[in-house]
Amino acid sequence: MSLFVASLNSGSNGNCYYVGNEHEAVLVDVGISCRETETRMARLGLSIRKVKAIFVSHEHSDHIRGVTVLAKKYQLPVYITPLTLFHGGLRLDEGMVADFTPGQPIRIGELIITAFSKLHDAAHPHSFTVTCGDIKVGVFTDLGTVCENLILHFQQCHAAFLEANYDEDMLENGNYPYHLKRRISGGKGHLSNKEALALFIDYKPTCMSHLFLSHLSKDNNDPTLVHNLFNTHARGAEIIVASRYHETAVYHIGGLNVPAYAPLASIQTSLF
Repeated sequence: MSLFVASLNSGSNGNCYYVGNEHEAVLVDVGISCRETETRMARLGLSIRKVKAIFVSHEHSDHIRGVTVLAKKYQLPVYITPLTLFHGGLRLDEGMVADFTPGQPIRIGELIITAFSKLHDAAHPHSFTVTCGDIKVGVFTDLGTVCENLILHFQQCHAAFLEANYDEDMLENGNYPYHLKRRISGGKGHLSNKEALALFIDYKPTCMSHLFLSHLSKDNNDPTLVHNLFNTHARGAEIIVASRYHETAVYHIGGLNVPAYAPLASIQTSLF
């Protein structure tokens, strides 16, 4: 068993993450437009027809902007809690809405998706893991702090999208107003480079082959800085910075006879 993963966009301007196998896939959040989601998937050689569901982490616009149009166009179920649906104001047909319960796995074909609660300034925020066979990928962004739930799930992952939102010095010395600085760093905002790195150093499992540094701040972080910071402690993991401007390559997690870092475009003829 293996999984294919890609960030279609990652940042305060929109978040969308693809996780799937040879037969089916899910999107975690759709914070970019339907058209942009289609365009970026097409550039990667990914078939949107293999997407079987959308999972929504919370109601902030950079995570739900494209959900309604994409779900309606392709008749996709949207897994979202009632509180998130209400506060997000999403207008979805009743038959397209599916609730989920933290810790209770949802099976979609050969994929098993599990949600867990996290600390963030939203109505009912969650993170997710996606498992296929013995391969597990986590999507862990918009985290106020490193909690026990995050540690538990992170140390089981073969790959993870992990928030590294801001450099502490850049945030403190930057031009953001005081209330916004406190909101970001106050325990229900976002995870700093330092906090994310501590999680990685202390709890990286030996099976983790890829780490996608995600949801970087445009003003309070630097992609080169954070890549170098984590790469120093990579211990065999490939470190990728997920961009706020374009999609990453597609990475093959846990597959046999394919380099772990191979973009899907190089193998799509045999799998898709």
